[in-house]
Amino acid sequence: MIRFESVTFFYQKGEPVFKGLDLEIGTGLTLVLGVNGSGKSTLLKLAAGVEHPDAGAVFVGGCDLWKDEIAARRGLAYLPEFPDLSPYATIREICDFVCRLRGEPVVRGREALEVFGLGPYAHRSVRELSLGQKRRATLAAAWIGSPTHLLLDEPLEALDRKVREAALAWIFRLAELGAAVLVVSHEIDPFLDRAERAVGLAGGRPTVVAPLPERREDRAALLENLARSG
Repeated sequence: MIRFESVTFFYQKGEPVFKGLDLEIGTGLTLVLGVNGSGKSTLLKLAAGVEHPDAGAVFVGGCDLWKDEIAARRGLAYLPEFPDLSPYATIREICDFVCRLRGEPVVRGREALEVFGLGPYAHRSVRELSLGQKRRATLAAAWIGSPTHLLLDEPLEALDRKVREAALAWIFRLAELGAAVLVVSHEIDPFLDRAERAVGLAGGRPTVVAPLPERREDRAALLENLARSG
């Protein structure tokens, strides 16, 4: 579970993205929707500990993200919209590092690279990769281990069909196993049948819809409306 408790966050003074945000997101697949600039990516950054709230607290698995960091981050995996990896490290070195952090054998990193079609490029540095390959490398790093809290910002962008299918299978499997999976995506349809709830953001305020309608047509219409609200 991820909980935002009275969270206020500014990029610019006097212009809060969130002010006194209270939000609780449980296990399963949650879609985070809204127009551009509504705070979707910022919400994930706060949940990932990339951004520090100006007030309030963020709890991951019951642990304060900034007071009990080791416990809170142990099962946390985050895929940003724009991958930010060390440019001179090879993707094999990055996966090896993630394996050490998560207490996984190095072979898991090799498996992750194969799953996302990067085995032949394991020796390449990040600066030698295309944008699509960088996204796949970030997905591979997130795949290692069994995250209990998974934060994905546009996870399908720049992926070919085979890798998209592998990524979706992994996302759905973790959600079914009881992970809290938050997805920001302009592509709603791939997640339509598996989403358990949606969080619509508008004006820094969340609208939580759970459960979602059973009829696919009703569900699609509701999610599209949330995505366009701002």
